[in-house]
Amino acid sequence: MEQQHPHMGASGLAVALLVNVLFAANVIAMKVVVDATSPLWSIAARMGVVALVCAPWFRLPRGRVRVIAAYGVLNGGLFLLLMNLALHLATNVGALAIVGQLSVPFSLLLGAIVLKERLSPARGVGVALAIIGVLVLGFDPRIAGELPAVLVMAGAAMVWGGAALIQRRLGGIGVMTIQAWNGLMGLVMLAPFAAMFEADKFDRLFAMPAPALGWFAFTSLGSTVLGQGALAWLLQRHPINAVMPLMLAAPVLATCFSALYFHSPITAMMALGGGITLVGVAIIAKVK
Repeated sequence: MEQQHPHMGASGLAVALLVNVLFAANVIAMKVVVDATSPLWSIAARMGVVALVCAPWFRLPRGRVRVIAAYGVLNGGLFLLLMNLALHLATNVGALAIVGQLSVPFSLLLGAIVLKERLSPARGVGVALAIIGVLVLGFDPRIAGELPAVLVMAGAAMVWGGAALIQRRLGGIGVMTIQAWNGLMGLVMLAPFAAMFEADKFDRLFAMPAPALGWFAFTSLGSTVLGQGALAWLLQRHPINAVMPLMLAAPVLATCFSALYFHSPITAMMALGGGITLVGVAIIAKVK
């Protein structure tokens, strides 16, 4: 396993910025593709593309097949399934992006509990503020109507936090090998459910308009292969509590991107909740 460095240099920060931009734009991509196709088939097809592209790097890592398979089930299967379902249910994508910030506190807390990584009192305050900021959304009447989507997205954030924790045990395994497993397990897990519950919507995959097709290519290659691969690279080299706070920029960017793309409003309560969360992130990122 590669030696971990608690502090990132310029190259690590540049990779983190790239990941944030890719993940933020991916919220738009997934919403457009889900609306043009269906929640299950769209993600099954996406992971099929990932598995195909990364197939040359597929390996059976000695002694860690179960770990990497579990990561694929959580990250390539359950997380994306819940996220697609939330996007299918939602009308305000920006609100979901803010709720998605819960993944970072979840991963930090799991890192402290399971991996015994130190979570200082100051960082604990930062985590609490991040969670409070998301809870503030519940007082926004427009967001309260999105409760089913919000709850599903919170579940997705929890799964993603757990997947990030498992990812820490994949040090030394090639990034493309991890993504090959991610795609394979996602496809194997989701395709049967899509065939059972969305059999009448399969043909929508082949009738996507050009914009949706372009977003599908982005979500498959740009976000999943490049974005998640880059995040895996960071997590192999730095502790969770150094990497994950930086990822909170993605939901903030996603809120802005989605507001511009879908013309969805950013309400005062959304701004307040996002601001509180950002204060929490600043504390987490600043305190060593």
